[in-house]
Amino acid sequence: MNDSSIHPLLERQLLLQLGNRLKSLRKAQGLGTVEVARRAKLTRNTLRSVEAGEPSPSIGAYIRVMSVLGISAELALLAGEIMHPPTKGTLRTKSLEPIPVVQIKVLADSSGHKLQDLQSLALHEVAVELVKGNPSLLLQAQKTLRNWLERGDERSAKLWIEWDKILKDHSWRKVLSQTRRAQQLRQSSPLVTILPDKKRQEILSQVSSLKRGVILSNESNGMKPL
Repeated sequence: MNDSSIHPLLERQLLLQLGNRLKSLRKAQGLGTVEVARRAKLTRNTLRSVEAGEPSPSIGAYIRVMSVLGISAELALLAGEIMHPPTKGTLRTKSLEPIPVVQIKVLADSSGHKLQDLQSLALHEVAVELVKGNPSLLLQAQKTLRNWLERGDERSAKLWIEWDKILKDHSWRKVLSQTRRAQQLRQSSPLVTILPDKKRQEILSQVSSLKRGVILSNESNGMKPL
């Protein structure tokens, strides 16, 4: 499977699923976050980020949690030769043994607001990257926020005041996490207003493909939508 076949939203969905699985395994084994963090030599905050499927923890952090939970063998399978095509000229290429074909269906959970929040999260991740590279876009978002505050909508005023501080301090982590507060902030966000229509449509297209389902394979074609 080629890296180019993984679009950003699919990558995020895979991390979310991995985090959810690790959290479920920890609970099934009756382990608390303090114990798993201690065994994995991680802080509890890092463990929470891993279980939330956030991209900020290192791959080493994910591997250590997997090891504590007893599923490091799955990682060994991924890293081993059996999952990869052999190099030309090796003994294995001359063998009649076929290479196992592995296919995995990735389907985003569309129940409740999960898929909608995944879409919102992806839009904000792109917006943050654009703002980092172009400060004028930050000024544009701040101008939009000031206009909203002048309208005096009491229902969103607290969130907008918090957004004012986020934009000034560049506190992007507050809106890119999986916490309930981050979800609320994304629902009242001035940041997505700076997104070009092309970028927005790309993400909506990725959401649509995840809603239908995407098959990942170790064959040469890599990925295909259902």
